[in-house]
Amino acid sequence: MSILESGEMYLETILLLKKEMENVRSIDIANYLNYSRPSISRAVNILKDDGYITIDDKGHIDFTKKGEEIAKDIYEKHIALTDFFQLIGTSPETAEEDACRIEHVISEETFDRIKDHVKKLKKTK
Repeated sequence: MSILESGEMYLETILLLKKEMENVRSIDIANYLNYSRPSISRAVNILKDDGYITIDDKGHIDFTKKGEEIAKDIYEKHIALTDFFQLIGTSPETAEEDACRIEHVISEETFDRIKDHVKKLKKTK
């Protein structure tokens, strides 16, 4: 089963939160995204049921192997796309927003070409 864009976004958010705190809970995701607790609870349960995350008896969220791979992949795309957009003159705010949307739909082929191009651009600066 393929994961939806919203699921990818939640996994990426969990990854970012895990960089800041040892234990991530649903409330942390809700606060970070400024979403309602019921919305996050539903999304987290779907991610759990689909095998992307685990939740222990204290409510701490952790990745399964496939969940972590997806989160890292999306985050890598986010960073590289944001860099690329800024390197071609896009404002940081717009680069961030556009990367957030595009990271979920870009093909691996196009993304690989952008990554290569970003590496070349950074070497010449």
